[in-house]
Amino acid sequence: MAASIGEQLRLAREERGIGLREICDQTRISVHYLEAIEANDYKRLPGGVFNRSFIKAYAKCVGYDEREAIEGYTRYLREHGESTDDVNTHPHHSKVYTDTPATRSPILTVLLAILILALLTAAALAALYWFQRRAAVTPASDQEKIYVSMYNET
Repeated sequence: MAASIGEQLRLAREERGIGLREICDQTRISVHYLEAIEANDYKRLPGGVFNRSFIKAYAKCVGYDEREAIEGYTRYLREHGESTDDVNTHPHHSKVYTDTPATRSPILTVLLAILILALLTAAALAALYWFQRRAAVTPASDQEKIYVSMYNET
């Protein structure tokens, strides 16, 4: 039986005399993940398209055929009964606006907008009234008292 893809990548790395740290620096893949690839412990990898990307980058870095590495990874998963993380088979429904009719009546939307604007206007007027009353009740400052007394003396 041929060596697994992880073993083949490790052998290619060792033949070139490249350390895992060097591959980590070049590919920005964690040493932890690189060790998992060499050990064929793909459950330690993030999964999905990342696994394939990591294996491809690793293979490129050590001079191993990238396509052969991906095929070896897929073969390994099939042989061990693990799911091949190919393209997602569930369709993705994007949430974009289309020409489908709105679920709410435009009249209701306009009425709600008017109600909200009326509440905001009432709140602003109430705040203005409160500030004006507060200013009228507040006693004059010392500066104003001096000015008023000087004006009355003349």
